[in-house]
Amino acid sequence: FKSNNHMISYDCNIRVWYKHTDQMGICHHSNYICYYEAARSDLMRWLGLSFAEVERRGIMMPILEVQSKYLRPARYDELLTVRILLKERPMARIEFFYEIYNEQGQLLNTGMTQLGFIHSDTRRPCRCPEWFSALLDDRWEEG
Repeated sequence: FKSNNHMISYDCNIRVWYKHTDQMGICHHSNYICYYEAARSDLMRWLGLSFAEVERRGIMMPILEVQSKYLRPARYDELLTVRILLKERPMARIEFFYEIYNEQGQLLNTGMTQLGFIHSDTRRPCRCPEWFSALLDDRWEEG
């Protein structure tokens, strides 16, 4: 974990499974989106609230945009570090940035996901709830 006045950063470790690889023995590109999701879920739990609890509180967070840039391949059985970064406080949307590193510390992939906030019952967009912002504020001020 790293935090300063400008962002929150959290590292999640993921092992490349055999089933994640393609015929060339490298991690298939589609898995990186799943790695982003795993990092988001871990980050939320670290903040003190799972996505399931967010939904129990009446808020859903659908994906609006995904970007992924592949720099180097990840290979079977490598332990990857997925660094997830929050660089701006959310309003009606929240953007998560990702850096994926191999065991040697080489940057393999960068990405971004943008999620919206919607009311579970109406499916209408809303602003980031105060209780969600408060979780971020607690970590934003550490370090």
